[in-house]
Amino acid sequence: MRPQRVGVAGPFGPGATIGAVNRAEVRELLDRVAAGEAGVDEALDDLVRAPTAGFADLGFARVDTHRELRTGDPEVVFAAGKTPEQTVALFHRLRATSRRPAFATRASAAVVDAVHAAFPGEAYTDDSGTCVAVGEPPATRGLVRVVSAGTSDVAVAGEAAFTARLFGAEVERIEDVGVAGLHRLLAVHAELDAADCLVVVAGMEGALPSVVAGLVSVPVLAVPTSVGYGASFGGLAALLAMLNSCAPGVAVCNIDNGFGAGVFAARVARAAGPKRSGATP
Repeated sequence: MRPQRVGVAGPFGPGATIGAVNRAEVRELLDRVAAGEAGVDEALDDLVRAPTAGFADLGFARVDTHRELRTGDPEVVFAAGKTPEQTVALFHRLRATSRRPAFATRASAAVVDAVHAAFPGEAYTDDSGTCVAVGEPPATRGLVRVVSAGTSDVAVAGEAAFTARLFGAEVERIEDVGVAGLHRLLAVHAELDAADCLVVVAGMEGALPSVVAGLVSVPVLAVPTSVGYGASFGGLAALLAMLNSCAPGVAVCNIDNGFGAGVFAARVARAAGPKRSGATP
């Protein structure tokens, strides 16, 4: 597929593709039109064609190269079920079409090793070793604190924290403060209330998000994990408990969905952070 070209100076100069731009670059194009440095009809044609040029067909996948333009955040690779070779090919394409990191979740050890081999010195992983990224994380705006009930929840909490950082939020973690020892939670109350968004991760009976939400004025995103014994039903008990939270201000992600929680929390924090500081978003 031939990408659509935009024939103006700057990032839209010869050889640039509309599929590789973000909102800031579109704004720059519009500024150039306003300044008389680019023709209106030419810019309009390129922008109208953009949706059809916004993906790359790799044969096994169609990479959404316009997601960052539409949403402010680039596509992320869900590596489960993908071969190491496919994931590396996706990373090469994502690195070519965005200044943000290429990022994969739920990666096997073989996939992580392949990415490190393809991008020596550039690739890095989260604590659990199931998330891998290449490229410098963006500047931060707003603070997300990821709170986990127990050490068995660390993998999901780590995915949430890694994701939130790559999506542009400052991230801090608070671990092992489950409801079996409430004094541990109360000891970090000030830190909880100082965040712009909280991701609260818990398995078993899933009570921690409700307790946290009853103590703070901060949005709480609850993430149930599949940690627990038989009647936890692989996280279903925690999910239902969180959905039935008595405390207001709790939103709930799917079971073990640290990635979705990290994206949501980062977007909340990016919007809330400047307002708390009095800066312009």
